[in-house]
Amino acid sequence: MEALRMRRSIGKLSGDVSDADVRELIEAALWAPNHRLTEPWSFTVVRGAARERVGAAWAAILGNETALEGEARQALLEREAGKLQRAPVLIVVAVRTDSDPVVATEDFAAGAAAVQNLLLAAHARGFGAIWRTGEMAHRKEINAALGLAEGDRIVAIVYLGRAAAEPPQARPRQIESVIRWLS
Repeated sequence: MEALRMRRSIGKLSGDVSDADVRELIEAALWAPNHRLTEPWSFTVVRGAARERVGAAWAAILGNETALEGEARQALLEREAGKLQRAPVLIVVAVRTDSDPVVATEDFAAGAAAVQNLLLAAHARGFGAIWRTGEMAHRKEINAALGLAEGDRIVAIVYLGRAAAEPPQARPRQIESVIRWLS
């Protein structure tokens, strides 16, 4: 319960994360519940120059779509390309998309559970992390840049590193507003 209550998303990350640590975090993710035991997930570790390549792919997508010109366009593309530099390591968690919509929904939920396991394991190991998605996670060109199949769904882009800022304070939770009792 303490880890659940204390883990926070940390957006400013630095340092490095060893391959051994990344493997340990992914192993924790693999212990997630998975209805039908489909094990639909994949984990793509993005570090170093690969962050620049994927960031450039994202900027190229936006460059083809924006009506901005001149300095405003350049600022947008640089800002968006630089988003993947916010952490030393990114772990892209994706799931296969099953043709059966029930299985596809269950598999996506299993992928989300795997991300939560990864985040809790990172917290337990003293790492900072944040779960991000956004439009980038829904683009087939980004799937291609990551070596994912076109039909794979990105569940999370986990930014991982050492906290470079204080984590935010926990906000209160209101259990009574979200619980309904049926007898």
